[in-house]
Amino acid sequence: MYVEMELSRVLITEYGGDQLIFLREKGGKRTFPIVIGIGEAMAIHRRLNGERTPRPMTHDLMANVIREMGGRLEKIVVEDLRFLSPDDSRQTFIATLYIRQNDHLLEVDSRPSDAIALGSALDTPIFVAEKVLDTVLTESTQDRVGMLREHMEVLMAKITDLSERLTDKDFLDHAPEPILTKLRHQLDQMKTEYEAIDRVLKMLG
Repeated sequence: MYVEMELSRVLITEYGGDQLIFLREKGGKRTFPIVIGIGEAMAIHRRLNGERTPRPMTHDLMANVIREMGGRLEKIVVEDLRFLSPDDSRQTFIATLYIRQNDHLLEVDSRPSDAIALGSALDTPIFVAEKVLDTVLTESTQDRVGMLREHMEVLMAKITDLSERLTDKDFLDHAPEPILTKLRHQLDQMKTEYEAIDRVLKMLG
């Protein structure tokens, strides 16, 4: 059985390595995060906002190839959650792209991050297997909450350090104004990210 989901949040933490996207049950309350790379997070954010680049980026290229070959991305399905090897301590989501080409339905193995980046500009339906939902909402939720808390700790340390620099009279007297403006902007960004993670943690309970 598959459950239709929607992309509810893209959390880009500029000052951390892993990024997060959140899928939420359509018409329901279940939600869970997927850890992705900064490249995929930025691609999703860019495609959702209709931002164009001078030349096609990877996911734009994929979308163009599918279209030019007479295909249409019909749906994205997160099929499974599994360890890729016995030595791997982290589980990986397994997704499939379902591409309709004339009378044929093609199934293409994909990472969920790439699949969602590809489909985010096309309003492509996203489905998650019930067994995956059962797993992520029990076994792995605490792991993801822990990771979010680590993000918050890193951000708070950087916020504290930058706040101290921006209240240091000697630093303020000698730093060029463009540098101060840039640092104040970074501080505002970090505070916004911190507040966003806090809201997500409250949502996860």
